[in-house]
Amino acid sequence: MSTAAVPPRQHASTGPSIPTPPEPSHAERVRTLLSLTSVATLSTQSRKHEGFPFGSLMPFAWDAAGRPIFLISNMAMHTQNLRSDPRCSLFILQTAADGDPLGAARATLVGNAEPVAAEELPAVRELYLARHPNSSYWVDFADFHFFRLEVLDLYYVGGFGVMGWVAADDYATAAPDPLADAAPGIIAHMNADHVDSMILLARVHSGLEATEATMTSVDRLGFWLRLKTAEGMKGTRINFTREVATAGETRTVLVEMVRAVR
Repeated sequence: MSTAAVPPRQHASTGPSIPTPPEPSHAERVRTLLSLTSVATLSTQSRKHEGFPFGSLMPFAWDAAGRPIFLISNMAMHTQNLRSDPRCSLFILQTAADGDPLGAARATLVGNAEPVAAEELPAVRELYLARHPNSSYWVDFADFHFFRLEVLDLYYVGGFGVMGWVAADDYATAAPDPLADAAPGIIAHMNADHVDSMILLARVHSGLEATEATMTSVDRLGFWLRLKTAEGMKGTRINFTREVATAGETRTVLVEMVRAVR
């Protein structure tokens, strides 16, 4: 997991101010999104209607390089399309914490989906069944085969105003955020019990006066808030004073930050 270099931190307040940690890269965010999702929309090239995309609901797993793995039947239209033309895209959508799908993270992976080579099947089979154990009932049927998406390019949207292309090489070497599994619980707790604290942090760290605040995402380096202000809805990111890796560490840092501005 790569981030920009951060100079050593000073103890207490005896030295220069602590530099703001960088925000996770789009590549890391896509890997995080992938780790939290097991079903997406696969768009293949239609054989029946040349030039038109054909969308299918697609369970998937992934390998160490983040390449999606599909277990698909010869009978499926998307399988027939892929055997004719391997070009496709996979659209992954995060469940929105506040119910607003346009504010949720999503990514489109573009590439070629090809059958998995025979020598790689045992490892791929293990990865897929770990993610989709019910597939054990049909994984060995003769008409089911594993395909893997070789990612050529990616596009990430992290919500309003956060978007951009992600290089395939950067994506392949990125890692999911360590708070990925804990984030929903952290967000739910903050939105239920600590709205006043988030309003205070937004005022001090972002210079925004808000009457309502909703945490929409959190990662090892900080969090995003959606704020209701006199000028309308605004979004802001507030960085932690140090990197965190667990829900417990996140709570400790947030408590410290709120105490520091009261």
